[in-house]
Amino acid sequence: MDILLIEAVLLLFLIAITIVIILDKDLLSSSIIYCAFSFCAMVLYIMVGAPDVAFTEAVIGVISTTYFVVSLRTTDRWCK
Repeated sequence: MDILLIEAVLLLFLIAITIVIILDKDLLSSSIIYCAFSFCAMVLYIMVGAPDVAFTEAVIGVISTTYFVVSLRTTDRWCK
C-alpha cells in the first residue's frame, strides 16, 4: 500500500510541475523546473521496475536541461 501512495504522490507532483512550467513566465526557472519533472519521472520509472527507461530519462533530462540553459544565453530570459 505504501508503494501505491508514493506513486500517487509522484503523479500529483508531475501534474503540479507541468502546470507550473506552463504558467511560468521566466524561461530559466521553467528549464530548471523541467529538471525536477525529469527527476520525478525517473523515480516513478524506477518504482514500477523499469530501470532502463529511468536511466534514459535521467540522461535525456540532464542533456535537455543543459541545452535549454545554454540556449537561453542567446535569447531573452523573460516571456512577454
